[in-house]
Amino acid sequence: MRMTNGQTRLEAVGCWLSEKVADISAHPFAQVGLVLLCAAWFAFAWRVDWLTAGLSILAITLTQMVLNRQNEREKDAHRRDVALHAKLDELLHASRRARDELAGIEELEEEEIKQLKESRPGVTPLRRGLRKAAG
Repeated sequence: MRMTNGQTRLEAVGCWLSEKVADISAHPFAQVGLVLLCAAWFAFAWRVDWLTAGLSILAITLTQMVLNRQNEREKDAHRRDVALHAKLDELLHASRRARDELAGIEELEEEEIKQLKESRPGVTPLRRGLRKAAG
């Protein structure tokens, strides 16, 4: 169980438990077991309202577990993206032929990115702007 900054012990235990239960409930045997449980419930003519309540609670719980897992994956993906961009920015700054305005390009709007991509290599938008002002 790995705790991150700002994560309480209770939250870490909850995330760990949620992950384990989600792993078990996602297994095909768990799904088959649930179908068999429902079939047995009806075969023995037990109270359907209990089954309905149990299945409702199970559905809500599993939905929350899926959302928790998705949130963790998104946090991890964001961390990897930030690291990758830092590496790429470092490579751009280290290369003498690279255009400096490409470092941090992920913060621009899509149209601005397309314009930078389509601009001629070696003539940066900054230089073109200076040329227009001088000419």
